Amino acid sequence: METNATPVYGTSDNPTECCPRFNAEDWDGQTLHFENKRFVKAKTKSLMHVPLNIGSVMTHTFEAMEKADAVDEPQSLVLSRDLSPWSAEHLFAVPKDVPGEKMVRLSGDFRTRVFEGKYRDTPKWGEAFEEELEAEGLDVDETYFFYTTCPKCAKTYGKNYVVAVAKVEPHDNAD
Repeated sequence: METNATPVYGTSDNPTECCPRFNAEDWDGQTLHFENKRFVKAKTKSLMHVPLNIGSVMTHTFEAMEKADAVDEPQSLVLSRDLSPWSAEHLFAVPKDVPGEKMVRLSGDFRTRVFEGKYRDTPKWGEAFEEELEAEGLDVDETYFFYTTCPKCAKTYGKNYVVAVAKVEPHDNAD
């Protein structure tokens, strides 16, 4: 896959007019290479890992991205991770800087694994994926999650796909 590219996640198959239908096969087991890939960074408040203001944060961020003409629809990606039981971080991939928003850049190799099930299983999936990668000789720096559909759309589609996206490096064999 070319640098800074992700599998396509377009809106052409979108019967709910909210979250498009997700094609898990395109995302599972991929290696992504990012080199200064731009993201808008936003934070949400949580109560024991349950997001409290995610709707307003998502709305604000997407409106800012649209206003800046910085929505990259076929390369749509939002990476999320819990920072604590009280807050989470969300990184929205964009093709250019978004004025007034905090910008970050990611570089490195990232591996993906698609899981299906309830959101509450995310910690278990992250742990299993990290163990799998370590068995392959890779060190995991950070693991993010790409929640592909909102709860309402997941119910409509009958599947709730979540993509684990882990930044990896080969084990340092100098020990």
